[in-house]
Amino acid sequence: MRFRHPDGSTVHLSYCTNVHPAETLDGVLAQLRDHCEPVRRRLGRDRLGIGLWLARDAARTLTTDASSLRALRAELDRRGLEVVTLNGFPYEGFGADEVKYRVYQPDWTRPERLAHTTDLARILAALLPEDVTEGSVSTLPLAWRTPFDARAAALARAALTTLAGRLDALEDLTGKSIGIGLEPEPGCVVETVADAVTALDPLPGPRIGVCLDTCHLATSFEDPRTALDALAAGGIPVPKAQLSAALHAEHPHLPEVREALAAFAEPRFLHQTRTRTAAGLRGTDDLPQALGTAARAAAPGLPEALAAAGGHDAGPGLPDATPWRAHFHVPLHAPPAPPLASTLPVLRDAVALLVGGAHPRTHHLEVETYTWQALPPDRRPRTRARLADGIAAELTLARDLLTDLGLKELP
Repeated sequence: MRFRHPDGSTVHLSYCTNVHPAETLDGVLAQLRDHCEPVRRRLGRDRLGIGLWLARDAARTLTTDASSLRALRAELDRRGLEVVTLNGFPYEGFGADEVKYRVYQPDWTRPERLAHTTDLARILAALLPEDVTEGSVSTLPLAWRTPFDARAAALARAALTTLAGRLDALEDLTGKSIGIGLEPEPGCVVETVADAVTALDPLPGPRIGVCLDTCHLATSFEDPRTALDALAAGGIPVPKAQLSAALHAEHPHLPEVREALAAFAEPRFLHQTRTRTAAGLRGTDDLPQALGTAARAAAPGLPEALAAAGGHDAGPGLPDATPWRAHFHVPLHAPPAPPLASTLPVLRDAVALLVGGAHPRTHHLEVETYTWQALPPDRRPRTRARLADGIAAELTLARDLLTDLGLKELP
């Protein structure tokens, strides 16, 4: 979906296909047929933007077989779909029964991450619509916080610098400018926007910036204006923003609230949980840990015991005298029933600051609710049709936010 900003520029709105995980190109093509086109039809649009998630195997096929890339581009056109952004955070296995800590591998200390992100940038340059010259790719915020030392930081920095040079060469070759956004996430080396400002000083290149995810922003209790002002002061671009809402519990000490939260403590994804105390921000790596029902979520491939650092509690239980927020992407249009809520107000404030001013801070907005099938059983969509209905409703809410800010929806 495209919108004309009052300054005359185009703002793109899409939804991320990591909600329909597929590891192969055939799986991606099936997504377009079974999910993306039905969402477009529900919205009554001739054209719908999608933020593609391309797993390692799918990306490898597209970079080694030019005919496959042409076929994907043709299939997008045939189904009324367009791509200006890719989600490059998960590398593979995002549809596994248990993802948890695996989603952070390989990190930016590993050559596979640089190679994969380079491939994604090249693929996106070929998929961009003819009248679009700028694309964006979101990526993980360097690495999970442990183990990560000075040597790891140097390796990650060198990889980003190499990537910046490759992006320059890609633009020289194709005329397409691809921006990369580190996506701050609780528990990672770059957990907050403040961490991103530090990590990106000095910038490895003008196309390396931040992907602002409003669920992650809210989970860490960051103020949108403060965060965006810090990025502006640091000269750090925002290639894309992900529109998402976190789980909010105003009174986590109440038994009925804890019972409601426990329904969201599921085994597939990591649900980092945070609270603000007089001593600062405190957090746990997962919701069961915060509730005291599990000592720690399993961390395959990582040490069994991670040292507590930077306000992250190693033991079970989280202080419950102040509100909690959990990294659980809840549907934008359907917040959880009381006594829980969502952080949709944070999303609204962030969108107003991102695109409600004289000029947009970003031109790429992506709805990213990938947890539909991780919701409590009574809230999960049971059919493809119900899922398409939900995604269309989320996009409708986002569209209304933009038009209320004075943006004009384009055909």
